[in-house]
Amino acid sequence: METLRDVLDAAAAGVFPPPDGGTTVLPQPSPRDAGVMSFTAHTVIFTDEDPAWIRATLAGLDCDPLAATMNPWFLTALLERTGRRAETIDAVLVGGPLPGEPPLPLTEVRDAGHPRAAYARRRRDDVRVWTADGGVLVMGRGVAGRLEVSVEVDERDVRGPAARQRGLGRLLVTAARHLAAEPLWAQVTPGNARSLRAFQAAGYRPVGAELLLQRKMPVCPSE
Repeated sequence: METLRDVLDAAAAGVFPPPDGGTTVLPQPSPRDAGVMSFTAHTVIFTDEDPAWIRATLAGLDCDPLAATMNPWFLTALLERTGRRAETIDAVLVGGPLPGEPPLPLTEVRDAGHPRAAYARRRRDDVRVWTADGGVLVMGRGVAGRLEVSVEVDERDVRGPAARQRGLGRLLVTAARHLAAEPLWAQVTPGNARSLRAFQAAGYRPVGAELLLQRKMPVCPSE
């Protein structure tokens, strides 16, 4: 039986589900991870909920079938059904590993209480954190065990012309590819155009869109 990890590994290699307007329902890869991932004209829903309920709910929507799985009404119904919450629909990108050393100096943070590490561990396993001058790089195992990356650039640098010229965000996400030995995944809010440009400039390829159904926790947890 095909698993979500099979789908992700194939997508990382450039092989996508058939663009047939269909919906594939797969079991959750873990109790933590459930969600909806939309590729070109095909959607993969990974949840332990009844597939018959999902298909009946989608069939009852009065909208373009190609857009039904990302329709707010369906997503709201799915969240209520699962008792979960969600934040945003993200663009999903993937980049392969690169040889050689990272393009900027990095210092790995061993402090498990580092704010970025604590935040990432709510969503990922095996989290590692590196700092650079003006930024933070985080990597960890997320959905279906895929290796995920996120970065944070000091807002004071973002507003300054020196940081923009330096392209710190691009350098950080490029550095992640040098640290990885396998495809590296990123989830980026579509409205964050600066971040999307940084990932694409660093060679990450957009592969789809994703909404993760998160187990309920405070909407804005304190650090």
